[in-house]
Amino acid sequence: MTLELINYKKTQQIAYISLNRPEKRNALNHQLVSELKETLDIIENDHTVKAVILKGEGKAFCAGADLAYIQDLQNFSYEENLEDSNHLKELFLKIYYYPKIIIASIQGAAIAGGCGLATVCDFAFAESGAKFSYSEVKIGFIPAIVSIFLVRKIGEGRAKQLLLSGQVISAQKALDYGLINGITSAEQLEEEVFDFAQKLITETSLQAKADTKHLIASTWHLPLEEAMNLAVVSNAKARSNEDCKKGIAAFLNKEKIEW
Repeated sequence: MTLELINYKKTQQIAYISLNRPEKRNALNHQLVSELKETLDIIENDHTVKAVILKGEGKAFCAGADLAYIQDLQNFSYEENLEDSNHLKELFLKIYYYPKIIIASIQGAAIAGGCGLATVCDFAFAESGAKFSYSEVKIGFIPAIVSIFLVRKIGEGRAKQLLLSGQVISAQKALDYGLINGITSAEQLEEEVFDFAQKLITETSLQAKADTKHLIASTWHLPLEEAMNLAVVSNAKARSNEDCKKGIAAFLNKEKIEW
């Protein structure tokens, strides 16, 4: 695979995916979304990787859709726009259901689709000066795809406040709303995110995290009894997993667990 708009590297069981269009503030277009999907496919099958950090090169995390790309969409047929929308939907679903933890590392702006990208990650950390906005309504567009995930993440009331106003919020407000998980200085952001990822890798089971993510994603919309039945099945299956056997044995023997 040839990557033109993505930088990708691995270090200490962590895969770094960097949006690499700094001159466009890492704005999304069809090619960038394609390269993100392809890179995630490769990492999913790489057993040396246990966590993923998603970031942007330059001064911004991601400024949403590329202006030239938006202009091109004006000439698309309904069928072409439907196909293009599905392209982004597939990326968001891939991240949401991804079996490995994905952490967004956010500097500068996360706007529109860029804010959506951060929303679907499992965790997100931002430098203190970062700004967030679902700004689509300000140009007569709708934040359709991300709305499904945002309501689930922070609740309908706050999601409406952000999606219907298009307001720009600070990193502190994003933290207060539950949109992100932590704030640090710009100088410390990379180190803080790395340390968090390493802590997840060394202290928790990869299989258990993957199964827990799948359970959460699969049960939120179900009636209580049906969700509980699925949880019971997941609980029973987990007991025969090698990670579970290893973890329980280490716990009973008072040994340090090496994940």
